[in-house]
Amino acid sequence: MPETPLIKRRVVLITGMSGAGLSTALKVFEDLGYEAVDNLRLGLVPTLVDVAPTARRHLAVAIDTRNASFSVEAFLKVDETLSAKPDLQVSLLFLDCSNEKLQQRFTETRRRHPLAVDRPVTDGIKAERELLWKIRNEAEQVIDTSETSIHDLRRLITGHYRFDNSHKLTVYLTSFSYRHGVPREADLVFDTRFLANPHWDLKLRPLTGRDEAVADYIRRDPDFAAYMSHLTGLLLPLLPRFQQEGKSYLTIAVGCSGGRHRSVMVVEELAKIFETNGYAVTTGHRDLDRLPSRA
Repeated sequence: MPETPLIKRRVVLITGMSGAGLSTALKVFEDLGYEAVDNLRLGLVPTLVDVAPTARRHLAVAIDTRNASFSVEAFLKVDETLSAKPDLQVSLLFLDCSNEKLQQRFTETRRRHPLAVDRPVTDGIKAERELLWKIRNEAEQVIDTSETSIHDLRRLITGHYRFDNSHKLTVYLTSFSYRHGVPREADLVFDTRFLANPHWDLKLRPLTGRDEAVADYIRRDPDFAAYMSHLTGLLLPLLPRFQQEGKSYLTIAVGCSGGRHRSVMVVEELAKIFETNGYAVTTGHRDLDRLPSRA
């Protein structure tokens, strides 16, 4: 009789910059059904993995620089020790954030930075970034929360770590405005700013790329058909390769000037094509609700 494949239990080690959302992330893992543990002493993590009833559940452990036993070397040693166990699927998740946004968050909440008890917050942020860079480089997944809402953080964690994603690739397509920055979580980014811009048609300006009048306007651009053909010709062969490499969640971002017309339309078109080819697709339009402005 063929051997029953070993079902590995997931262990996610979570760390990152203080103020980047570790507590929020841990709550998401708890909602997903993980046993969620916050700031356990590093030396006790391997024991926690082995004991019941936790041993029957997937486990997420958040450990940051507030932990009295925290050190980079000890953290990476725990990761190495657990990764060597054949019955575990161990992942290292690092939550990052820009220095400016971290400073803003600490100022607004009036919290003290754990590495700057009697110094300015900026000193603590700098010291922590210098301390954690090696762990960040080792992480399988880095999520930058600088411009990420709680909803988006939940979506990203769910996409990467839900239980049913072992052999299925989910594609998240999002439009955006270059004026407001490229989505930091994007795996692939494509530009549509060369296409005919509906913004300059006063009747179309209040509409979006979801409206058929706008879509028809963009389709009449002489380069649109070739662009979509080349884009899908590039992406469709790539998706199964991402899946073969074990990636369960892929974010593709499509941008234009205002994030309301061309990028939105292309995202909607790509979603239909991917779904037709059997992929699970979700869409988002980051800047769709921003008021129309200059192109």
